[in-house]
Amino acid sequence: MKPFPFPLFLRCPRCGSPFTAVLGALRCDRGHAFDIAREGYVHLALRSRLVANADTAPMVEARLKFLSAGHFDPLTRALAQHAAEILRDQDPARCVLDAGAGPGHYLAQVLDRVPDRLGLALDLSKFAARRAARAHPRIGAVVADLTQPLPVMDGVAGLGLSVFAPRPAQELWRVLGPGGALVAVTPGPRHLGELIDRIGLLTVDTRKESRLRERMKDLFELRAVDTIEHPIEVSRTEASALIGMGPNAFHLGPEEVERRLQALPDRMELLASFRLHVFMRVAR
Repeated sequence: MKPFPFPLFLRCPRCGSPFTAVLGALRCDRGHAFDIAREGYVHLALRSRLVANADTAPMVEARLKFLSAGHFDPLTRALAQHAAEILRDQDPARCVLDAGAGPGHYLAQVLDRVPDRLGLALDLSKFAARRAARAHPRIGAVVADLTQPLPVMDGVAGLGLSVFAPRPAQELWRVLGPGGALVAVTPGPRHLGELIDRIGLLTVDTRKESRLRERMKDLFELRAVDTIEHPIEVSRTEASALIGMGPNAFHLGPEEVERRLQALPDRMELLASFRLHVFMRVAR
């Protein structure tokens, strides 16, 4: 079993008490205990609150397959650069928290740039948490429901990441310490437009960015916005993985995706488009 050296960052989802690691489990001051899985993650989402749209094992594998091919590397590099700048003068005892981390790809790359930090990967999917626990030796992976109070202690994070994930603004403000920051990534309006048009995929919400800013106001100050756009060339197999790793996996289903892909060429060029937002935590 991979060690889980992160109990001081976490709190009990039932009562909010701090944890102590004991005999392969986390136990809080009031006696609630949660086993640490042999893969190295801990399940802190209350099962009655789990929702049906958590990433499945095939979705997680599709994401790993696509991201490992390097198609989104410019975004990964931009995330890591911003992280290094934000954390340069912060207390190294504060962790990097990735809310909706998936299999931990982006968090692992950030931790490579900040070797004095620990990372905490939160995701609703146990399949994602299982892979995130193996993504980097300094990642602690937690199954957590972002629609509920996070099982994370107040002020323990110096940086929050949110890449194509829900953003519980009040909870992210709480777990970030003074001077902390949130880096949030949304798809740009032209992201994968060619594939969306040809396959009939879910479109990017034109109000996504304005809704993000509205959600963050009064808690965070927007400091910077970067647009990252670049062409990517993908095979039909890679296009299938790209579709299968996101909400379109639920929207169309694998058989329908494959049927529609057959009408496309073996290789195609797409535009990857991202909007990266840096929000600084404000005092209240």
